[in-house]
Amino acid sequence: MSALLEYRGIGKVFPGVVALDGVSFAVESGEVRALIGENGAGKSTLLKILSGQYQPDSGDLLVDGQPRHFTSPRESQDAGIAIIHQELQLAPELSVAENLMLGAFPARGGFVDRHELRARATEVLLRLGEQIDPDTRLGDLSIGRRQMVEIGRALLRDARIIAFDEPTSSLSTREVERLMEIIGDLRGEGKAILYVSHRMEEVYRLADTATVLRDGTHVLDAAPVGPADADRLVGAMAGRKIEDIYGFRARALGGQSIALHGVEGHGLRQPVDLSASRGEIVGLFGLVGAGRSELFRLIFGAERRTAGTVMIEGRDLPPENPRAAIAAGLAFCPEDRKREGIVPLAPVRENLALAWRNLHTATPLLRPSREAALADEQIDALRIKTASAETAIETLSGGNQQKAVIARWLMADARILLLDEPTRGIDVGARSEIYDLIYKFAEGGGTVLFASSDMPEVLGVADRIVVMREGSVSGVVARADATSDRLLRLALPEASPPMSDNGEKETVPA
Repeated sequence: MSALLEYRGIGKVFPGVVALDGVSFAVESGEVRALIGENGAGKSTLLKILSGQYQPDSGDLLVDGQPRHFTSPRESQDAGIAIIHQELQLAPELSVAENLMLGAFPARGGFVDRHELRARATEVLLRLGEQIDPDTRLGDLSIGRRQMVEIGRALLRDARIIAFDEPTSSLSTREVERLMEIIGDLRGEGKAILYVSHRMEEVYRLADTATVLRDGTHVLDAAPVGPADADRLVGAMAGRKIEDIYGFRARALGGQSIALHGVEGHGLRQPVDLSASRGEIVGLFGLVGAGRSELFRLIFGAERRTAGTVMIEGRDLPPENPRAAIAAGLAFCPEDRKREGIVPLAPVRENLALAWRNLHTATPLLRPSREAALADEQIDALRIKTASAETAIETLSGGNQQKAVIARWLMADARILLLDEPTRGIDVGARSEIYDLIYKFAEGGGTVLFASSDMPEVLGVADRIVVMREGSVSGVVARADATSDRLLRLALPEASPPMSDNGEKETVPA
């Protein structure tokens, strides 16, 4: 095998920040190399150099042994390189077929050949295992299916070097399995695969080799890669042992803070009854499409409940009224952080103040100075890494953006947090910081409901686990009784009727 891709002594400096310092490694034909490290380690900068978005300040990028200096994404693509970005580079208003062939529409007689466009789109969708009408508007698809469309674009371009940036962060279990098969096929075809992921189980399963970055430097190479390397890899990334990531802390529980009775609405197949206490952390586990996100939106009022009640501290919360939910102390951090959680171009300060402003509309003259002071307090308290409160939030790492979204609600004195996939696309170190925020909030008497498809996270953080399956609650399991096998039996669609470990039907307490 020969190296299709090589980074040789790559350096990149931004004002006041050394993003990369002499990074060197190679990816051979038929090799899957994992690129791992915490947010800010330099992974995204390396991918942007490969894509032509950035140019290195020192060192060389070699493709097929030849130095290349890409000055645009088009030059990179023409060299046979494809980047599957975590933040999707798609046009939601166009059809699936148009997104798949964007920039390379088949033509006939000077016009787009719609028949050929649909045919080629259908072919790649079938290869991905997706039964999607090519004429479907992309924005109508789930995040997971949009991610598969992004992957399909690379397959259609027949790229020789493919970089995947957190490709499974929004995929269902079935889609993840199909992606693993596709990457295996690409390896067999002699492609060079660069795989960026924070999900170590995927790295162990998929990667032939791994390169670890920390603070812009290359600190470790591992080959082969497997679960036995866990402590070594995590230690190289974050300087801590893997068992320290979740850091669960038990705490005393208070009275009931939120109660759902017979809640129905979009995305739910059966009425949901659920309650949580002050100081409690409740995890909602399930596969993509299980109804967890939909339930959160119904609770918060982002979607209208068609039946049932939500009680906050004993008071009925009106449906379809996020303003009332915020006033009642309820907070919602959505799964799609970029589209629904932040205002990308606005500064960190304004993003933090959004909910606080909603509660202080009667005192506009006092807002600016008080708002700035409170924002600075949250930036310091949550250790949000930003040059200043006036920095655009889109320039922050994923972990710091997520801390900013949580800080927004702490600034508004929220008492109940609804966190939808709170660590999606976040590295090991930032995850640990997010968990610490969750524990501190609960220790202060707050209530946390968090939805996650990451089973180790749910097992490691939650006091109690609510399992959802196909729009309904299939079981509620106490932390002491929770096992991977039990949660999977409750979550999988093909599973038999929910049963407890003693053979009796699983009970679902309110």
